[in-house]
Amino acid sequence: MKADLLRIIRRLAAEARHVPQTIRLVWSATAGWTSVWLVLLAVEGLLPAAAIYLTRGAVDGVLAAMSSGIGSAAFRTLIDRVMPLAVVMVGQVVVAGAIRWVRFHQSEILQAYVTRRIHEQSVAVSLRFYDFPEYFDRLHRARDEASHRPAALVEVTGGLLKNAVTSIGVAAVLLPYGWWLPAALLLGGAPSLLLVLRSSLERQEWKKRSTPSFRKLGYFDYLVTSREAAAEIRVFDLGAGFIAAYGALRQRLAAEQSRLVRREAVAELAAALLGMAVAAGAAGWVLWQAVQGRLTAGSLALFFAAFVQAQRVMQSLLENAAQIYMNSLFLGDLFEFLALPPELARPVGAGGPEGPPLHRAGCGLRFEHVEFTYPGASRPALCDFTVDIPAGQTVAIVGPNGAGKTTVIKLLCRFYDPDRGRIVLDGADIADWSAPEVRQLISALFQEPVRYSASVVGNLLPEANVGSQVAPRSSANVDEERTRVSTALYAAGADGIVEGLPRGYDTLLGKWLDDGVELSGGEWQRIALARALARDTPILLLDEPTSAMDSWAEAEWFARFRHAAAGRTTVLITHRFTTAMQADVIHVMDGGRIVESGSHEQLLALGGRYASSWAHQTREHRSSTFA
Repeated sequence: MKADLLRIIRRLAAEARHVPQTIRLVWSATAGWTSVWLVLLAVEGLLPAAAIYLTRGAVDGVLAAMSSGIGSAAFRTLIDRVMPLAVVMVGQVVVAGAIRWVRFHQSEILQAYVTRRIHEQSVAVSLRFYDFPEYFDRLHRARDEASHRPAALVEVTGGLLKNAVTSIGVAAVLLPYGWWLPAALLLGGAPSLLLVLRSSLERQEWKKRSTPSFRKLGYFDYLVTSREAAAEIRVFDLGAGFIAAYGALRQRLAAEQSRLVRREAVAELAAALLGMAVAAGAAGWVLWQAVQGRLTAGSLALFFAAFVQAQRVMQSLLENAAQIYMNSLFLGDLFEFLALPPELARPVGAGGPEGPPLHRAGCGLRFEHVEFTYPGASRPALCDFTVDIPAGQTVAIVGPNGAGKTTVIKLLCRFYDPDRGRIVLDGADIADWSAPEVRQLISALFQEPVRYSASVVGNLLPEANVGSQVAPRSSANVDEERTRVSTALYAAGADGIVEGLPRGYDTLLGKWLDDGVELSGGEWQRIALARALARDTPILLLDEPTSAMDSWAEAEWFARFRHAAAGRTTVLITHRFTTAMQADVIHVMDGGRIVESGSHEQLLALGGRYASSWAHQTREHRSSTFA
């Protein structure tokens, strides 16, 4: 028991740092509402003590009226003594209602503020954290637990303040009966405090240990219920297996939690019995004083009212203290998440230019002896990678899976920084700019583009679609957006897709929200390609832009694409040589470095890896064509 107490005290001291952080967070979000709330809490805390104090006069007044008869003078005396108590009781109801109203607004504003902070941190945090399961554990706890904990901490802190004020008032009422009565009530509640603190610590430690299991539950639920997994779940008959796995994991977690609750219930029963024994002893002493004629009926009523109120308030006070501790434990997850470092920023005192070159013409790119290994990986993704891409040139990067092609795009987007070497853009190291500054120059199509549940316009211009949810757009902006969308759709070869939709540009795509229209995988890729082309940037990065196209569509698309990409520096990552051969220069990657470079004809004449792969791919193509 002593070891538990010392451990709890050490943890309490360690976690206490989160209370000032929470107070600052609450005040920054709800200063006005919190000020009103504090005043109402002080009033609410004083009213019970005032009611107890007025009880003696009311009881004595009633007894006096009963003994002397109800005359006008006795009636007025009775009213004078009872009315203040009635006013106080009505005041308690009014103040409690006002506090509920204030707390609703305070809680809503605080919840929105904390959720916004979590969202802002989620989009600002460095992408390297996504390579670690611990990040997702921390995000899970911040989102599922800590998002509502600040409001809960405010609630229990308010209860603590109110009960502290009430307990001081009640103690002042009880002191004439003996200084030891308030002390006895405090000591009687101490075991409950210790037990609740221990239970809170155990529950929080269990939550941390179980976070991966809870995330796995969410994963199983996603597989069983999501549209994306529905086809494979049915074809491979995986539903029953995942349902069983979900049920078994949930049952294990429930059993662990049941053991926690059982231990808490036994401990709380023992503490409650001890508290009741202390209360019974104090009540017996007061009754003995009344039997001896040392207390009037009014004094006896005052004592029992004060005693019952004091016991209730003291229990609430101790529970409030324990709840503050418990919420502080969980708030540590929120503050740890919010403290994660943001994306790669402009270094302090960097000698580079003030900002990236915001012009439409292409920017020259150069990788100089770049080496990079993903966090936790055993081998490098890029090894002494060096390549020069002149401004306005279209280059293709080809190579086998795992050669490092997609890593080139990730480093250009500054999702990561190289371990060694540097990336130069228009003569300046991109490390001299912040990540958002670099991305102002880039538009990209990734291997797995997002399928936004929005209209065609919203899919091509997601930033405009999100902005329209906040403020309406002018007709001039709408016309300009339609022109950009039309041009991009044509360049991506997706104009025919939109022509077949029931509401054209305004058709909702996807089945996630409302009654949308689902597209095929190839059609979604065209829409995503159009989104990349719609952004007016000097650098264009396309990862497998034709993987879902047939050879006829690919040839037609490239003719349009050439016109749309004119003057832009374009990097094509592709496995298809029919796409690569359209580029100005082809770079062949293997083992994280460039092994061959040249035009299609030059590489064929070289007779190296490109020529060998070209012969193999064209031979397979002829075999499948004439089979």
